[in-house]
Amino acid sequence: MSTRRFLPCVVGFALCASICFGQVQLPTDTPAGQVCGAWLDAFNSGDRDTYRAFLQKYSPSRLDRLDTAMEFRTRTGGLDLKKVDSSSPTELVAIAEERGTEQFVRLSFAVDAAEPHNMAGVRLEAIPTPAEFAPPQLSESELVVALEKKMHQEADPGQFSGSVLLAKNSKLIFEQAYGMADRERKVPNTLTTRFRIGSMNKMFTAVAILQLAQAGKLKLDDSFGNYLTDYPNKELAAKVTLHQLLTHTGGTGDIFGPDFDKHRNELKTLQDYMRLYGKREPKFPPGSKWEYSNYGFILLGLVVEKVSGQNYYDYVNTHIYDVAGMKDSGSEPEDKAVPNRSVGYMKPPGSKDWQPNNGTLPYRGTSAGGGYSTVRDLLKFADALEQHKLLDAHYTELVTTGKVDEGLGKYAYGFEEKVVNGTLLRARRRRAGNEWRSSDLSRVRICRCCAGEPGSSCGHKDL
Repeated sequence: MSTRRFLPCVVGFALCASICFGQVQLPTDTPAGQVCGAWLDAFNSGDRDTYRAFLQKYSPSRLDRLDTAMEFRTRTGGLDLKKVDSSSPTELVAIAEERGTEQFVRLSFAVDAAEPHNMAGVRLEAIPTPAEFAPPQLSESELVVALEKKMHQEADPGQFSGSVLLAKNSKLIFEQAYGMADRERKVPNTLTTRFRIGSMNKMFTAVAILQLAQAGKLKLDDSFGNYLTDYPNKELAAKVTLHQLLTHTGGTGDIFGPDFDKHRNELKTLQDYMRLYGKREPKFPPGSKWEYSNYGFILLGLVVEKVSGQNYYDYVNTHIYDVAGMKDSGSEPEDKAVPNRSVGYMKPPGSKDWQPNNGTLPYRGTSAGGGYSTVRDLLKFADALEQHKLLDAHYTELVTTGKVDEGLGKYAYGFEEKVVNGTLLRARRRRAGNEWRSSDLSRVRICRCCAGEPGSSCGHKDL
């Protein structure tokens, strides 16, 4: 296994397919194979009417999922069938690779035993790249050529709009910007365009907590109530530890939903989030399972404020951004003019046109996500972390080492750990929308920052 790397990263995954890709075919002599083939053709077409016609024939009860399926299809780019794992008259399991992300997925498909063999279920699950499909190792020059080709394949038809940076051992090898930062004003992306980075802020929050632990100002096994003594739900605060908040095992729940939609523009400080959600009961006994929790990282931001005596944003600016030399990163409010900040875009259900995502954004980025940065700043952060400018060797290892199984790998503290093609990656993935990407290719770092690109927000999808 190659040298471990600490890389901010995003992994997206999604699904669609056709009955035959190259030499790999679905069985045509079973009901499951036949109906799955029809579903794949309809789904892969990306055509709303075609997919609706399939559902009307084979699964009328799923017509209410039409928008979700089409949005999912739009964001993924298609899928190449690689292997049929198992097949019976009523069930089929296959392995496929997404065209837009190169993420491998397991497709599980079932039909009713009785005619007309309606679709009983379809499940798409992201999986690690099988060893038999590992890509060949590339030389540096081959990698640059392959990267340029890949980016043009995505950028030319408008699937990708953003910036890409390739570096090896901190030495720049390739960097390029594509598409528009503001489509309405015809402002192109550059290498200094600031893109919203979503959950990437969690890395900075985790590093901040570990810095305070390294300084002896807090203990990771302490309950967060030891520091947030005014937390509304005293019982929850006494049970959930900082370790559990850092690993999404505290049961503290999410922030998104009806309450967020109603109060989105009123949530201007971390304390505002606590006032809105602080009386909630835990979703499950703390420590009993893993479930992604943005609110848990809001609480960690509040702990940073309490322990350091600084505003969260001031602390991150001083102890992380300034130390790493990240001059183009921040979390300023959306109503404040920020030079070179791009406009994010999305395609609402039923729409084929990109539309600004302003109406979905929080008032400003938080300790859970929503800030902005550049590909060059992202590289500076990774370098500073590896060079122990932010944390010493012990705490760098602690913040990046996987601790809790989350399906495709292990969740660390704001980072994730997974093995890709024999390389152990310690990274951060953004789950949807405007994204950062990076990956390690024989100790080569790719940083990718973009707006309005294919991606998914979960490790599996039932359609």
